[in-house]
Amino acid sequence: MRTMTFRDALNEAIHEEMARDDRVFLIGEDIATHGGNLAVTKGIPEAFPDRIRETPISEAAIVGIAVGAALAGMRPVAEVMYIDFVTIAMDEVVNQAAKMRYMTGGQASVPMVLRLPCGLARYSAAQHCQALESWFMHVPGLHVVVPSTPRDAKGLFPTAVREPDPVLFLEYKRIYSLEGEVPEAVEPIPLGAADIKREGEDVTVVAVGPMVSKALEAAVLLEDEGIDIEVVDPRSLSPLDVDTLVASARRTGRAIICAEDALMAGCTAEIACAVSERCFTDLAAPVKRLAALDVPVPYSPPLADKVVPSVEQVVQTVKDVMDEG
Repeated sequence: MRTMTFRDALNEAIHEEMARDDRVFLIGEDIATHGGNLAVTKGIPEAFPDRIRETPISEAAIVGIAVGAALAGMRPVAEVMYIDFVTIAMDEVVNQAAKMRYMTGGQASVPMVLRLPCGLARYSAAQHCQALESWFMHVPGLHVVVPSTPRDAKGLFPTAVREPDPVLFLEYKRIYSLEGEVPEAVEPIPLGAADIKREGEDVTVVAVGPMVSKALEAAVLLEDEGIDIEVVDPRSLSPLDVDTLVASARRTGRAIICAEDALMAGCTAEIACAVSERCFTDLAAPVKRLAALDVPVPYSPPLADKVVPSVEQVVQTVKDVMDEG
């Protein structure tokens, strides 16, 4: 089986969807000139020159145009260069795209993909490194997708494009260079279908985005100490596959939820609550959470690295929950 980076798998998925459906077009800043700020759209403008719309630096305009185009029957894929600047388009995302189907009684929909590079990378400080998935999880009408591997990126993207409602496709910048096996043909992965990345008996670790690879690293280290962890990747946060997460936690009797968004009201809080409510009496210890510190991301690389959870912290948290039960 071939090996690809996350970036290349996503690029291939975009290319294939544009070849499949001539309603799909790309819109955003520098998506042709530089192949996107992070080279995800490299080569696509040459293949589809009439379906590329480069824009000025105006996120409200980018998303607003995408919403209007989707309502008119197109399938826009809009890129906001950094998720931090989706703040400028919050009205378009939250009050327009998310609510159009409901407000028209199902007569209109917004089949739009909003690509949102996010998370710590390049040490770009507080305004370019945020993880904001939890902002959108509780907005009715929005789907929130967070792939963690090249294969999942390849499988989730076509599903996002074909959805009748808006999908926020979060791409953690630090894993663009992550390599993994990707078959020649990848079936679209349905939203709301978690994936067990590693089976285990002692502790369930629900890991979001880049925490998946950290959890898998931790699993190898913990094997030497006789601790067998199961790593579960939700893949989409809205809809959330609660059944798979709960079944895993019941089987192991312990659960840890880890992500790189903030601890306060972050996605770990919702997932931990969902697991606790449904299998409280099946657990040998309370559900634990591991997330980013509640601070702006510093510019200093050593300080920035301290903000998000490390492999070592995953290992220690697993040991702590084992000691409690």
